[in-house]
Amino acid sequence: MFIAYAVAAGLLALVLAASATFTLQRNEAVMASMRKVEVPDSWLPRLAALKAAGAIGLVAGLWVTPLGVAAAVGVTLYFAGAVISHLRVKDFELAPAAVLTLAAAAALTLRMAA
Repeated sequence: MFIAYAVAAGLLALVLAASATFTLQRNEAVMASMRKVEVPDSWLPRLAALKAAGAIGLVAGLWVTPLGVAAAVGVTLYFAGAVISHLRVKDFELAPAAVLTLAAAAALTLRMAA
């Protein structure tokens, strides 16, 4: 199970790092999505920091199990919140957030099983 967690955590960490970078750079696709769900621009640095922290925590979780579990829980909650934010404004283009919620939950399950 450890190898499965390592692969899942590594891939999810790459996605989170890219997403954090795009958020900080105010990528147009990211900004369009944030505007749809009515996220204030002032929140973007904090959201990017949360994604970056999740990426670091998932990778650190390869060596420190509780940190990997905590990071996976945090990332799961982050993206579950994103799904809720999309549903709140009746924006049904929520596949990326839903897939990342499931990926984070899978990483959590794998880390706990390893």
